[in-house]
Amino acid sequence: MWVKFIFALIPIVWLIISLTALKMPAAKAAVISLILAIILAITAFRLPVVDTLTGTLEGILGGLFPIVYIIVAAMFTSKVTFKSGAMQKIQDMLCGLTTDKRVLVLLIAWGFGGFLEAIAGFGTAVAIPASILMTFGINPIEASVICLVANTTPTAFGAVGLPVITLAQTAGLDVMNTAFVVSLQLSVLILVIPYILVGLVGGGVKTIKGVGFITFMSGLAFALPQILVAKYVGAELPAIAGSIVCILVTALLAKRHKDVPEYSASTGDIAKHSAGELLQACAPFILVFVFVLAASSLFPAVNSLLNSATLKFQIYTGKNAGQFSLNWLSSPGTLILLATFIGAMIQGLSVKETFGILWNLIKGIGKTAVTISAIVALAKVMGYAGMTSAIAVVLVKVMGPVYPLIAPIIGALGTFVTGSDTSSNILFAKLQASAARSLGVSQTWVVANNMVGATAGKMISPQSITVASTAIGQEGSEGTILKQAFKWCGIYTAIICIFLYLVGLATGQLHF
Repeated sequence: MWVKFIFALIPIVWLIISLTALKMPAAKAAVISLILAIILAITAFRLPVVDTLTGTLEGILGGLFPIVYIIVAAMFTSKVTFKSGAMQKIQDMLCGLTTDKRVLVLLIAWGFGGFLEAIAGFGTAVAIPASILMTFGINPIEASVICLVANTTPTAFGAVGLPVITLAQTAGLDVMNTAFVVSLQLSVLILVIPYILVGLVGGGVKTIKGVGFITFMSGLAFALPQILVAKYVGAELPAIAGSIVCILVTALLAKRHKDVPEYSASTGDIAKHSAGELLQACAPFILVFVFVLAASSLFPAVNSLLNSATLKFQIYTGKNAGQFSLNWLSSPGTLILLATFIGAMIQGLSVKETFGILWNLIKGIGKTAVTISAIVALAKVMGYAGMTSAIAVVLVKVMGPVYPLIAPIIGALGTFVTGSDTSSNILFAKLQASAARSLGVSQTWVVANNMVGATAGKMISPQSITVASTAIGQEGSEGTILKQAFKWCGIYTAIICIFLYLVGLATGQLHF
């Protein structure tokens, strides 16, 4: 048992060391880790060569579709709105609602940042809000830490639900049920984080005085729609719905709020835009929401029609092989691409310009595609060879019934190392499911813990810290930003570990 455990850990340990201590490029580190896993699967775990190679191929294709495909589509939407000038109009609209820094933080870092994460992800939700907050006189380091803390819970359903969808599919669980459980587990954090953000503006609890109700409603307006959409629609739209409702509610309350001179921001001249211009600016996002909603299970006829075009074929040649599904028509990636093309036309971009944006994006996604495909293939090979189970057996034997207490920490470690919630879920979803089965507790609850923990790791991942320092124009300040963010990450992780464990016991999800 212990020998298998040590062998099974080698690819994971290598990935951690190569990315953190050796500072190796992610694509190179992931490919080497995959090669190690292939060698160990064949030699130490006796998985036939053909099965190992076909399992690897299945993982590579699974990385490209739907994961990389959705990433390209989500980033395409973001790039189009910048190219057309629509993003600037949206920023102007938000900035014209109030001059109170505390409320601006809720609107821009929390609401707008959550929306950017839901639509695009991959650093946009830190870089853009941080640069905006600086223009209001907020200290650059403070602005970056605020945005890093804000960019935690929204990452679970970021890039149109990709992390949660990947989590459920990797663990072999129902996607909608998993999305609902994740949304419930995140709800307390969503209510708490806005208060932390407001406190960070003025350096303490006293800052909340006068904006306590707005802060509470900003969290509640994000949490409730996210739970309802996850329950009845699916994993693609919870963060989009939550962030939009959050922005609307916070904006309405901001208009009634009396600004306090002590927290007044230096707004300067902000351009005014008509309702028509703002509607045009939001066109791609509105269409993404409509298309993804129309393709969901709420509309069975459309959902069934789109899914009828799914291609299924077998790649893996080993035991219990499933079929690889290529749902090219119903994929969120296809829906987002279509919505963005139409939105680009509405915003006045030519077909040539729009295709140019997409082509440049595809050309620049190579290293990301290699990294993700290698990590998905690594997870597949480890799962098929029994390496994941070997790790789970030892962890459960050592930790016993308190294993779920550390389940979120495993998810946080995955995001810290890879910089991606999705990659963390790919690496550890099967491990968490296997551990839950061994303990005889709810797989969905424990696997969802990995997702919630992964949101904590996002706050301090080197990738996020680098994006933050670049956004504020202070390269070299990474150490200072990390030191401040690490404190909040520790508090965040402690809360989720204890809270989720106790709630799991109280609700019967964990029973010993």
